[in-house]
Amino acid sequence: MLCDANSLNHAKGICLAGTEWVALLQAHREQARSWTVPTIDRRSRGVVHPVEDFLFTYYPFKLGKLEQWHPGYGIALACAESERPEWMGRHYEWCCGELRLVVDHLEEKEKARLHWVLDLLRHTAAQAGNFGCFGLHEWAMVYRSDEVRHAKSAPLRLSTEEIATLVESRPIRCSHYDAFRFFTPAARPLNQLQPTLEGRPQQEQPGCIHANMDLYKWAFKCQTWIPGELLLDTFLLAMELRKLDMRASPYDLTEYGYEPVPIETVEGRRQYEAEQRALAERASLLRQRLIEALEKVVAAFS
Repeated sequence: MLCDANSLNHAKGICLAGTEWVALLQAHREQARSWTVPTIDRRSRGVVHPVEDFLFTYYPFKLGKLEQWHPGYGIALACAESERPEWMGRHYEWCCGELRLVVDHLEEKEKARLHWVLDLLRHTAAQAGNFGCFGLHEWAMVYRSDEVRHAKSAPLRLSTEEIATLVESRPIRCSHYDAFRFFTPAARPLNQLQPTLEGRPQQEQPGCIHANMDLYKWAFKCQTWIPGELLLDTFLLAMELRKLDMRASPYDLTEYGYEPVPIETVEGRRQYEAEQRALAERASLLRQRLIEALEKVVAAFS
C-alpha cells in the first residue's frame, strides 16, 4: 500500500514497537481468560454461578471478544502487514510499516453510537450521586412475587414477608431503567422515580451500582476505539459491583463464599454505603478515562 500525505501525517503519533504491543496483547488475553475459561467450563457442565455469570448473560457479549486487545485510537502498531491480528477489522489501515485506527470507514450509525455513549457518560458524570438506595432494587425484583429470579442457584436468606416488610418500610429511588424494568408489578409503583429508556441520559447518576456496572457495557460497545486495558478495568470493576449488588440482596450466597451485607439493619446499610462510595470513586475515574478516549475519536470525524 502506498502512503499518501494524510497517512504519513497520521503516522506521526505514538507507535508501539512489535515487542511492546504483542506483550500487551498477550497480557490482556491471559487476564481475560482467567474469567472466560472458568465461565466456559461452567457452561459445559451446566453449572450456574449467580454472581459471576451475570456479566456474561445480562451483557450478552461474546466471551472471545473480551479476550481481544486493541491499542485505542491514536496509537499505531509497528508490524508487517501479515502480522495484523485477524480481529483488527476494517477500521484499521496498514501503511509504512504501521497499523493504525482510522475513522474514514465509520458508518453513520457507528458515529451516532459513539456520540450517544459519550453524551450519556458526560451527563452521568455531571449528576449528583445518590448513596441512599442501599441496593433495594434486588429486593424489589422479588417483592410480593412467587417467582424468584435466582431460585435455581441461590435461596433467599429471608422470608418473603421479611422482604416485603423491608421494601415497604424504606423509600425506593431507583434511577436505572434496566434495573427498574425487572421490578415486580407490585414494586414498580413504590419507586419514587419511573425511569425510561428514552430518558436514560438525564436519569442516570454516578452513585448508581448499575450505571457504574454499565461502564463495561459502553466500553465493550466502543471496544475497537479504546485501549484494551480500559475495557478490562471496566470489566473488573463491574465484577466488584456485581458482588456488592448480590451480597446486599435477599439471596443467601454463603455457598459461593460471599458474606451478606445485611441492609435490613442499620449497620448493614452503613457498610453498603461505604462500599458503594468506594466503588463509585473508582467508577468516576474510569468514566473520565472513557470520556477522554471517546472524545478523541468523535473529534476526528466531527
